[in-house]
Amino acid sequence: GRSIKPANDLKLRCTELDENGNVVLVNGEYKKSELIAKYSLLTRDLRKIDSSVLPHILIRHSAILINLLHIRCLIKHNRVLIFDVYGSQDSYAQSLFIYDLEGKLRQKQSSAAAGGNLPYEFRALEAVLVSVTSGLESEFEGVREPVVRVLRDLEEDIDRDKLRLLLIYSKKLGTFEQKARLVRDAIDDLLEADDDLAAMYLTEKAQGHEREEDNHEDIELLLESYHKVTDEIVQVSSNLVSAIRNTEDIVRAILDANRNSLMLLDLKFTIGTLGITAGMFIAALYGMNLENFIEETNFGFFGISGLSTLIAILASMYGLRKLRGVQRLSMWG
Repeated sequence: GRSIKPANDLKLRCTELDENGNVVLVNGEYKKSELIAKYSLLTRDLRKIDSSVLPHILIRHSAILINLLHIRCLIKHNRVLIFDVYGSQDSYAQSLFIYDLEGKLRQKQSSAAAGGNLPYEFRALEAVLVSVTSGLESEFEGVREPVVRVLRDLEEDIDRDKLRLLLIYSKKLGTFEQKARLVRDAIDDLLEADDDLAAMYLTEKAQGHEREEDNHEDIELLLESYHKVTDEIVQVSSNLVSAIRNTEDIVRAILDANRNSLMLLDLKFTIGTLGITAGMFIAALYGMNLENFIEETNFGFFGISGLSTLIAILASMYGLRKLRGVQRLSMWG
């Protein structure tokens, strides 16, 4: 029989930074059971970080767990553990984040509200939020430019290829908007929880100090600034999605109007054909090889021709008048 490894024995590759911002471990492997025991975590915490695709910012007693876009990390009061994504499309963005994180942790950043230095965990969190918002902004610029260009081209000419490109970019923009909205909601949920905000002061906890639930001005100001950035990205992308939908409605209305014009032209030709057919019916009756004595008269040909033409004109006029009545039909009848 085959042996099945327990879920806690699965290994995760991590990069670890110390309290001075130096990388002390690259691509190190930890068992999940070791991480759970070492950092006092729960199994579901690592599951949300390792396998969940939804953005999360989880606050635990002595750690902050973050899963935002290309960043999955664990922040302590003197350590940062980054779960590696090498080999995926996010590996380059994570490499840039690690480089920026090293600089953030090595320098002392001032907090205008507190008048002192930001603690270690807040500097690490700010580096995460900077990387996430920068990634969102760069991705949005890559999506916005082709969408604006296609919308501008559609104002001049409605083409099948342009509509196909608009459909493709609309799907990409919708996916991006959902991603940005989830990141904003993750920060918003954290701002709504006073107990979690107070619990994020890990350095003070390590020193034996506990914060009151309503005493979290520093971290609240930090999160609110990046919440505004993500909210602005969401609003701009939502406006662009609305512009795409309005353009699609206008294009649909134009196509419907053109389709109605073609149908109207087809009806006019049909009415004209019906009128000619009605006149030809009389001519067909007298064109049969039967003796009706009209062919012997001098006015027979002209009389039947005039009668057929008159009937064709009357039938066409009757049909066109009925068609105009249908065109003038309003919602009140």
